[in-house]
Amino acid sequence: MKSEHFTRLSQLILGVSRETFEDLCRYETFIYKWQSHINLVARSTVSDLWSRHIFDSAQLFPLQIKAQNWLDLGSGGGFPGIVIAILLKGRGTGHIDLVESNGKKAAFLRFVITSLSLPATVHCMRIENIYNIIVPPAVITARALTSLVRICEFIAPVVDRETVILIQKGRFYLQELSKAQIKWQFHVIEHTSIISQESVILEMRELQCANL
Repeated sequence: MKSEHFTRLSQLILGVSRETFEDLCRYETFIYKWQSHINLVARSTVSDLWSRHIFDSAQLFPLQIKAQNWLDLGSGGGFPGIVIAILLKGRGTGHIDLVESNGKKAAFLRFVITSLSLPATVHCMRIENIYNIIVPPAVITARALTSLVRICEFIAPVVDRETVILIQKGRFYLQELSKAQIKWQFHVIEHTSIISQESVILEMRELQCANL
């Protein structure tokens, strides 16, 4: 099974190293150990961790493979934030800030970062309080966080015309897009998810209030 996982990862991330793959395997082990104490991922998805969470997160990296400063909102158990951090470590440059207000989950994220020596920082606070203490990000990610309208409200204070926003959404994403476009203007590209034909990665740029 490990060889199959490495093969699929290699298809997603060209040139990915065995060392990076082993870091992902160690992360997988940490998830299993902590899951009984903290609900890091939905119980129904634990048995399919690689496909539902690790590969689902890793597919973001090639979309902005040269970006240096990343910000992951509502990191939870570390998807996609920790996966991106592991890929940045493998590349040898870059850093990601992870924002998670749940203290237990933040403690888990810090444990993983320390254990794997990842280029990442955890901020245990509300999203709206983060922007004065981080480097403005080139890429912002969010997965299973909240509505697209709410995400736009969260990130508006920190984005500029060059900021890339990668939001993972499910089959009702068109409804969310329609609601968001009432208040917000942005350029968007829809990337079909490798996990489900009904899910997408919304690549957004040039976010601004529609009333401006």
